[in-house]
Amino acid sequence: MDMIPQLMEGSSAYGGVTNLSIITNNSSSVTGAAAAEATQPPSSSSSPSANSSRYENQKRRDWNTFGQYLRNHRPPLSLSRCSGAHVLEFLRYLDQFGKTKVHTDVCHFYGHPNPPAPCPCPLRQAWGSLDALIGRLRAAFEENGGKPETNPFGARAVRLYLREVRDMQSKARGVSYEKKKRKRPLPQSPASSSSAVASHQQFQMLSGTSSTTQLKFEK
Repeated sequence: MDMIPQLMEGSSAYGGVTNLSIITNNSSSVTGAAAAEATQPPSSSSSPSANSSRYENQKRRDWNTFGQYLRNHRPPLSLSRCSGAHVLEFLRYLDQFGKTKVHTDVCHFYGHPNPPAPCPCPLRQAWGSLDALIGRLRAAFEENGGKPETNPFGARAVRLYLREVRDMQSKARGVSYEKKKRKRPLPQSPASSSSAVASHQQFQMLSGTSSTTQLKFEK
């Protein structure tokens, strides 16, 4: 998954990649006990409380990052004036920190899921990362007093943009983002159930008869 940058004070929303701290679990700044924990293999069974805490921490970091982006905007923007158009600006701004190769339609590897060689195509934020980010920011907006009907992260323009990014990256990378539906077992009809019970009873009767015959023969 691509990393979402955390803006620092004094950075420009449209400037270079200066004064940026990248949020990642594999940061080289991890020391001491945290480093020891990072080297341990992840447990196969994580508790729901740990997952919830991790989600809340990430949501808080994302919310602070977006707030810093608004303050660094030229001109500065208040949250009350933020619209879906500003959210789209933010998502496009994040593309410069993406780690996902998205092939252009003139690239020889367009639609190839595993390119055999490097190419000069740009790196972008993966659709899954952007979709999860918008979900967290949408929840954080309402948790911080925003009204659902004025939530810029739920704007129609944002939903359409995410859909376009998903479709474009799916074709360019040769991967499918469609969720696989589970096949539900077909319900057993009462007729087939009763016939199965009858067959089982008949089998038991035949088994009992043969064993009785064998006992009598041995006598």
